[in-house]
Amino acid sequence: MKVLILRFSSIGDIVLTTPVIRCLKTQKPELEVHYATKKQYRGLLINNPYIDKLHFLESSMTDLIQNLKKENFDYIIDLHNNLRTVNIWSQLRVKRYKLDKLNWEKWLMVRLKVNVLPYMHIVDRYMDTVSHFGIENDGNGLDYFIPEQTNVSQFDLPESYAVYALGAQHNTKKLPFLKQVELCQKVNSPLVLIGGNEDKEAGEKLSRACSNAINLCGQLNIDQSALIMKNAQKVYAHDTGMMHIAAALRKPIVSIWGNTIPEFGMTPYYPQDVDDALSTILEVEDLGCRPCSKIGYDKCPKGHFKCMVNQSFEHI
Repeated sequence: MKVLILRFSSIGDIVLTTPVIRCLKTQKPELEVHYATKKQYRGLLINNPYIDKLHFLESSMTDLIQNLKKENFDYIIDLHNNLRTVNIWSQLRVKRYKLDKLNWEKWLMVRLKVNVLPYMHIVDRYMDTVSHFGIENDGNGLDYFIPEQTNVSQFDLPESYAVYALGAQHNTKKLPFLKQVELCQKVNSPLVLIGGNEDKEAGEKLSRACSNAINLCGQLNIDQSALIMKNAQKVYAHDTGMMHIAAALRKPIVSIWGNTIPEFGMTPYYPQDVDDALSTILEVEDLGCRPCSKIGYDKCPKGHFKCMVNQSFEHI
């Protein structure tokens, strides 16, 4: 029996699907587990031993669908549930189990500040899609498999350090520069800055302002970033994919929340046997404008950005 898992983006969302992959394969070894995603996220899954075959969306959805039709899948596990995945389902014409995205509940929270969100992590909502197969959450958390050949020896890193993943897809999820400086100055250890090419200039500016900051933004691939986090004492991150990779590596995490809220169900997700004290959540509570979005904006819609400007780092 063949099962196709669909999740096209992004880094964090894909990492959060890994318990579904693992539980399907370990609890039903006879299943042939396939996974379709965008080609740019290949590195997140290529080393996952629980996936039998990967399929990639490149330039053409039509080409992807034609390739998927050849596989004769029995089931689709739709962990994205958007127009693209509905299109795939309509073309493949097989039984589909889909993620409940809680769009109505999130709309109420964002627009009216009425909280009817279930007290449920998105991993558990992902797991609900495979409950029909008798699959249960094994409690082993997230997976991220770093290739053995991954090497960071070319970087002169101190023996003991923390990591700050300073990037975010949306600016309202990210500390402004002066608050980044304040955070770095509160950390009593060397602090390695990681991020993409888009964060390189910000990392350089931050490393000039803070003597303990070592800027590696734009110099690492995602596996190297993961390896550096794996060897760190602690990880500081915004509500981003790097936060979820750090959780997969069982690292202590200080997560910093701006316009989004933990109640959306995307907090660091650890195995059941890991102490929840590994996760520290920093947020400015009781703001009438928060959350202003379930994703984020380029700038604060209100102009004051209190959800980040008013962050306190005293207890770290």
